[in-house]
Amino acid sequence: MPSDGLHLIAPSTTWWPASQKPFLISGPCSVETEEQLMQTAAQLAIGKKVHVMRGGIWKPRTRPDSFEGVGEVGLMWMAQAKKETGLKIATEVANAEHVELCLKYGFDMLWIGARTTVNPFSVQEIAEALRGVDIPVLVKNPVNPDLQLWIGALERIQRSGITKLAAIHRGFSHFGESIYRNKPMWEIPIALQTQFPQLSIFCDPSHICGRRDLLLPVAQKAMDLGMDGLMLESHIAPDQAWTDAKQQVTPQALFELLDQLHVRVVSTNDVGFTNELHSIRSRVDKIDEEIIQLIGQRMQVTEELGYYKKEHNITILQVERWKEIIETRTMLAEKLGISQEFIDKYLEILHKESIRTQTRAMNSSAQLPLKNSNNSI
Repeated sequence: MPSDGLHLIAPSTTWWPASQKPFLISGPCSVETEEQLMQTAAQLAIGKKVHVMRGGIWKPRTRPDSFEGVGEVGLMWMAQAKKETGLKIATEVANAEHVELCLKYGFDMLWIGARTTVNPFSVQEIAEALRGVDIPVLVKNPVNPDLQLWIGALERIQRSGITKLAAIHRGFSHFGESIYRNKPMWEIPIALQTQFPQLSIFCDPSHICGRRDLLLPVAQKAMDLGMDGLMLESHIAPDQAWTDAKQQVTPQALFELLDQLHVRVVSTNDVGFTNELHSIRSRVDKIDEEIIQLIGQRMQVTEELGYYKKEHNITILQVERWKEIIETRTMLAEKLGISQEFIDKYLEILHKESIRTQTRAMNSSAQLPLKNSNNSI
């Protein structure tokens, strides 16, 4: 299935009031009891900032003895909360039966979770259950950082006839230490947005952070990147929540967080700003051109180096020299305020291309006349 088969239309304003950005989905991680849900819903409705109330009915848990959701009775409670507060309601679905039950109880929105997105068979089952229904459907990124898998899930849902489609960035599983529960890896949703600019993308700071004290900066980053909405977990008593207690906030704390957000706009009619922006971008373009030309020159010299090593029967990889390059370039980058992450990736890509260039020279039958060459490059 080619990725260019995805042709997304703009979201319908009947479910996404674009003038009220950010579009906000909030509610408890898990629907636990009728009282817990009703109290949370009542508080969320007071603020008039929540567009859709979420609530987990079926919980895909890692361990079998964990709380896995209340099931169908929770759908009844959600429907009652909708009736009493006027809030639209949404939940996660993982199979066709979930979809059918949610439609039966009048849900306004569904989303596909990260553990389901990773399985094309499950996504296709959900897509088939959605045929003939045009309910808003949101697709979370897969657990692993795989852009094509995310796009594939969106394609499957769209081809079932869903036109109110959006993606949710909730971060990615990782190995090793991190302040985040799931690493944001912002470059992946940026790539999705670049490839499909009409696709609405929401952010789920709760699952990225895993702790409430990190929610605001992540939510602000999402707004700075032009994302359309947020999914934030809210609970009437978060510390007593049955699942993910550390990442949930009270409705009041949710409203306080929203009040601190700076919502960015994509463009402006300010002529002075536009002219200055064009001037700054022109400078960036010029520098980029110079950088690319310099990299081209570096590769030419690297090719000479490959021929020279071939002539003297020397291996391409020189470990001590590579260690020296890493050390000196990293020190320079630090002095210039360039992040460690960036310089590490840059050097990794540069080294890979240098090895490729020298290998090509080694395998060539041509001889390159060298002038004043040495093995210090």
